[in-house]
Amino acid sequence: MGRAFEYRRATKEKRWDKMSKLFPKLGKAITMAAKEGGDDPATNAKLRTAIQNAKSENMPKDNIEAAVKRAAQKDISSFTEVLYEGKGLHGVLVIVECATDNSTRTIANVKSYFNKSGGSVVPNGQLEFMFNRKAVFEINKTDTIDPEELELELIDAGCEEIEVVDDKIFVYGDYTSFGTLSKGLEDLNIEVQKSNLQRIPTSPIELTEEQLADIEKMLDKIEDDDDIQQVFTNIA
Repeated sequence: MGRAFEYRRATKEKRWDKMSKLFPKLGKAITMAAKEGGDDPATNAKLRTAIQNAKSENMPKDNIEAAVKRAAQKDISSFTEVLYEGKGLHGVLVIVECATDNSTRTIANVKSYFNKSGGSVVPNGQLEFMFNRKAVFEINKTDTIDPEELELELIDAGCEEIEVVDDKIFVYGDYTSFGTLSKGLEDLNIEVQKSNLQRIPTSPIELTEEQLADIEKMLDKIEDDDDIQQVFTNIA
């Protein structure tokens, strides 16, 4: 059928592979948010954000609704959010955020990923000070949005910095300002594409291509785990 067909098939398979791993994580984030603050997005900002992020990844509406309904199921009551810290090769620091119903299984898996890649899990609290926790909002850059004016409009809401990258605008603030920044953007009628809490390294490090290849093998294993929600490193 030719190279064009093979390329399209490979691209489609790669996309479906990504979705098969991403959708369960997005669904779990929605379920956890609904469990924590109720199933009404209008009164639950965390749930509203989780749904927004799922929609930005083209997660079907039925999947989203099913994830919200799962919050009321008894088997969800045991799910908890946990955090692990670890060190990889070449001075790479890693923070792993999880949502799990079996922390014993999760920590065993996380330790395995680090150990098999030449790294190790360390006691919580050793690395967290090496990262700043920030609220991050991604919006599309348009002719009607002036980044400098937007920054001024959002200062009182907790905006610390605005960054323009290609056709995207990123709004940063302290993690405690997530709610006020979200409300500020809503009041300005600006549609947010994605938003979340990120851990940004205070002293990012540069790696060679070979070193990156070493670390990416470990990170791929960690990120493929269904219990893992987000992974942060000090890689520049």
